[in-house]
Amino acid sequence: MDSMIDTISLSTRNGVFRVAERGPKEAPVLLLSNSLGTTLEMWAEQLAVFSETYRVVCYDTRGHGGSPVTPGPYSFDLLGEDVLSIMDALNVDKAAICGVSMGGHTALWLAANAAERFTGIAVCNSAAKIGTAEAWGARAATVRESGKDAMQALAASSPERWFSANFINAEPDLVARAQAWIASINPEGYAACCEALATSDLRDKLAGIKLPTLLVAGEYDPVTTVADAEFMRQAIAGSQLVSVPASHLSNIEAPQAFNQALASFLSSLG
Repeated sequence: MDSMIDTISLSTRNGVFRVAERGPKEAPVLLLSNSLGTTLEMWAEQLAVFSETYRVVCYDTRGHGGSPVTPGPYSFDLLGEDVLSIMDALNVDKAAICGVSMGGHTALWLAANAAERFTGIAVCNSAAKIGTAEAWGARAATVRESGKDAMQALAASSPERWFSANFINAEPDLVARAQAWIASINPEGYAACCEALATSDLRDKLAGIKLPTLLVAGEYDPVTTVADAEFMRQAIAGSQLVSVPASHLSNIEAPQAFNQALASFLSSLG
């Protein structure tokens, strides 16, 4: 997995975002949106594969990596508008968007609120409502109180939330790299994104989503389950569900199955 990704600082109406762009300028655009506690480096495998045929754009979500860390709480209205501001700054009229977890929820929000800008959405290891407001609020409070120590503690416990036991044993270097991402996240940015997850519930928006929709679920995902994906599949007309042999960060744990599902979906968009 190539961890060296060339990035730029992109000025947008919503601030300066850390962005990576690779692939033919005239090709269809594929946007990739990261999960909570990671950076755009989580997409290294997909960036390498899909940039042969797509103009691939990935970015650090607000509060993460090299993107703006503004005081929280955040909302998905803000995180979704950030995506539109990045597209406008890059002169991208329309794109397909693929996101994992928080990024998948962002894609859902965009389908519900800015469908005219997208050709399709891939919602991976995500849900229309992720977790509970109480749990997210408690995590945000802990992170604000304990700062970097809390981020180190989250990094220590992240493998069991993100990866299956077999993968943790087989790929210690990759797991350690993922732990380094979360350890480096600004505590305020992380807490503010937890608060966005606490308050967002898109379940009543699903039936109104008309965009082509791919749902990817990890068979061993304890955070956003196959049942969460099945709920979305039943509510979004014409959506398709693919489950892959992975836990929560399925694009890293099962890249071949993930890429195959995404490639098939993207090719169906024409």
